[in-house]
Amino acid sequence: MLNKYLNQPTGNILIQLLRYFVSGGVAFVVDFSLLYILTEFVGLHYRLSTVIAFTVGLLITYLFSILWVFDSRRFKNAKLEITIFAFIGVVGLLLTSFFMWFFTDKFNVHYMLSKVFTTIIVFLWNFIMKKLTLFPKNGRKN
Repeated sequence: MLNKYLNQPTGNILIQLLRYFVSGGVAFVVDFSLLYILTEFVGLHYRLSTVIAFTVGLLITYLFSILWVFDSRRFKNAKLEITIFAFIGVVGLLLTSFFMWFFTDKFNVHYMLSKVFTTIIVFLWNFIMKKLTLFPKNGRKN
């Protein structure tokens, strides 16, 4: 049974959500760590650190999505798929930048706690949009 959840392709949206949560968790740890390192040790402004860290997290999420999370893809054209994935990611980045600013500057929440709130919002946006546009249940099989 564990093999079904970990290794086998699945169209089950709950398993996909669980896998996306795991892959998002890995991406979040990298994103969160980079945000901290770039801000505290490299000396970048938290907004620039946010963009860099988010971009690395986006690449990790893409690889997990095509290799493990989703069992079907809508597009055969990899360039088109990556472009749409990146567009969703850019909107996610804009949402991330907005909510980081909103929580940190407007409500005086520490930027690391702001990142937690922001990640929850953007995680839901990303999963829903990717599932609907790139990896629908009736797409082509990998």
